[in-house]
Order: sequence, then structure tokens, then C-alpha cells
Amino acid sequence: MELRRLVLVCLVAAAALSSSARCEPQVPCYFIFGDSLVDNGNNNYIVSLARANYPPYGIDFAGGPSGRFTNGLTTVDVIAQLLGFDNFIPPFAGTGGEQLLNGANFASAAAGIRAETGQQLGGRIPFAGQVQNYQTAVQTLVNVLGDQDTASERLSRCIFSVGMGSNDYLNNYFMPAFYNTGSRYTPAQFADALIADYRRYLQALYNYGARKVALIGVGQVGCAPNELARYSSDGATCVAQIDGAIRIFNDRLVGLVDDMNTLPGAHFTYINAYNIFNDILANAPAYGFSVSNAGCCGVGRNNGQVTCLPYQAPCANRDEHIFWDAFHPSEAANIIVGRRSYRAQSPNDAYPVDISTLASL
Repeated sequence: MELRRLVLVCLVAAAALSSSARCEPQVPCYFIFGDSLVDNGNNNYIVSLARANYPPYGIDFAGGPSGRFTNGLTTVDVIAQLLGFDNFIPPFAGTGGEQLLNGANFASAAAGIRAETGQQLGGRIPFAGQVQNYQTAVQTLVNVLGDQDTASERLSRCIFSVGMGSNDYLNNYFMPAFYNTGSRYTPAQFADALIADYRRYLQALYNYGARKVALIGVGQVGCAPNELARYSSDGATCVAQIDGAIRIFNDRLVGLVDDMNTLPGAHFTYINAYNIFNDILANAPAYGFSVSNAGCCGVGRNNGQVTCLPYQAPCANRDEHIFWDAFHPSEAANIIVGRRSYRAQSPNDAYPVDISTLASL
């Protein structure tokens, strides 16, 4: 744990000339859209079952429980560090005024691309709502900076990361007790419907100044302990039905990147979280992991518990767990994914460029 954090700190501070020198971030601001994988507190402000602002969440985070669905850092926390920000990007719900100059996190646990996704969990901010909140933030930036042109120029240099889609499968398509999309659409049809909505919302972000946009693909959610408990009884390590549908969506997402890059000044890229997570699972011991099919909060194949219970004692060897709870990765796994999203380790990690390259464009 401490070694990984030290590596991150050293990477960010490597260009400093002395202990008192301060490196400017590589980009002026970072805007984040997504679900519980990157929510850092927006759901704390709404009535929802999808909240993580209690122990043992945040047990390894400097500020304690914050709303992050893991024991420590999320992937976007890692990316923010590597981009050179002194502080983590704050949740939009608790941010305003000049604070928005460095960006904001609009992510919301249980949110999806589709408006109905996650509704069984109560309040959440779907992608459309996150885009609306961003539009509100842009107007605030215009007021702070004094004019539209100055705000647009600043936004054109910022990084945007969007990671949506996981809940549209786990808390919609593959949840027939609450949703009928699984019977109405084939996997290919559902992916097409999601991409059509995704395209509209990305166009809205572009219209409001987003130019450097990283689309984070959906990871191997069929390998999460919760999905293994629901669907797998034969000892499989992943649920092929779920991951097969995810791959179709990710393939469409690559095509969407190509389409968006036809817009003037646009630099969209695809981060292949599926490939990165597959490598972690396939080579778990090499990364220091000994447990890949159970969460640290006592969640295993025969336990339907999705999130950690309040004040539940987690496992002691959490750095050896890929998953923190039944669905969300541990900090140790998030650090790997965040680091490879920022600087690709494999040619398959990003298309056409990784986030470090995107920042320099």
C-alpha cells in the first residue's frame, strides 16, 4: 500500500527542482462523469441506497469515509494525482464558485446511460443529469472568468473522463425482476440503444467546451463476486453471458470515439478497462493479489451482500484482494487501472492515445 502511494507521489513530483518547488498540473482542470466506480461523494447529498459514506469504506483514505466505494483511492483519484493536481477533484454537490476552476466530479453511484437504470436503489444522477450539472458548472465558470471565450479556451485544455455503462447492464439489462430490457433487446440491440444515448450526451459535452475526452470502457463486471454469486454455480471465474454483452458495448464505444473525432478540435480516446482488468485477473499473483473471487467485506460466492455493512470489519489483507466489496475494486486494483489509463502499459490499453498523451494534445 505505502509503496504504491510513494510511487504515485514520486511520479507527480519528479519534475520538482526542490522540496519547495511546485509543479503545475498538466491541464487546468479535470471533469469526471460516471457511476459508483468513481463517485466521490455526490450521492451523500441525495436519498439513495447507493451510498458509501460510512466505515469501513475509506478505511485507507486519508479523510476517512467520503462516499468512495472502496477502501482508499478510486481510479480517477490516481489519474488526478498523475495529472499533477495537488488535491483530488471534489464532488460537484459540494463544490462551487472558483473551486470549479480545477474541475469537478459529477459521478453518481447507481447511475447509468439510461434514465431508469438503478431506480430500484433510489436516488441517483443519470448521465443526462450529470451533463446538466456540468452545463450549470460551465455557466459558473463563465461568470468567474468574465466571458465565454475565456471559459471556452480553458475548457478546451481540460481533461474529461466518462465511465458509464456498468449499471445499464448490472442494474438494468441483467436484472429481469425490475427491468424488461433483457427481453426487449438482444445484446447487440441494447448496445446500439446505449450508444445512441451516449452519443447525444457526449455531443452536449462537446457543445459546452469538452475537447479532450477519455471514454472509459466497461470492465469485466461479469467477474465481480456479486455476479458470480447470482449466476455462476459451476466454479466459473466470470459470467460469460454478462461479459459477452459488455464486449459488444465496448466495441461500439471504440466506433463512437472515431465518430466523435470527426468534430472540429475534438480529441476523444477509449480506455480499455476491460483489457486492463482482464490482465489483472489473469495475472493476479504477479500483481500481488491472492483473492480474485471475493470482496474484502466478507462477500463471496454464497453471499448476496453487495456493499459493506456499516462498521463491518473488513479483511486484514485488503491489498491482496482485487475486489473491495461484491462489485467495486480495491484501492490496490484501482491504482493499477488508473496508472494504465494514464500511461498505457500495453498497446491494447488505449485507443488511439492514453490520458497522458491526451493531456499534451
